Amino acid sequence: MSERATSPGPLEATDRAILRELARDGRCSFTELAERVGLSVSAVHQRVRRLEQRGALQGYTAKVDGDQIGLPLTAFISLTPIDPAAPDDYPQRLQHLPEIESCYSVAGDESYILQVRVASPLGLEELLRQIREAAKVSTRTTVVLSTPFENRPPAI
Repeated sequence: MSERATSPGPLEATDRAILRELARDGRCSFTELAERVGLSVSAVHQRVRRLEQRGALQGYTAKVDGDQIGLPLTAFISLTPIDPAAPDDYPQRLQHLPEIESCYSVAGDESYILQVRVASPLGLEELLRQIREAAKVSTRTTVVLSTPFENRPPAI
């Protein structure tokens, strides 16, 4: 059965408004959220709980500044299998590397693109060595020079 057939259906406008507000400010209180979407606090609380249960709202996170924690270098690493017949288990082979912040399965020449954060070019070089060794892949790396914006809320 397809994933679409098992999904709970489209969100109604009020739920979309709640998600939009929480995506902008995940720390706002239920009182603030109720004011923003025009519902009572108890109604907002119930709707948020339902959105969490159905998986539309998957969590609340803190955004951390890489420069402030000593990890100023961000890069994207594209992975291409050396042996096309090798198993597609790269995420499992690489999950032990904490420098990898995100792993995206992609269409195209590469199989995956990793977003990584490290302390220095030397740290990136060492991470690339570890990735190639663990996953048996070739890599192509793009170093981020600056980030005008990231983690924008989705257009809900």
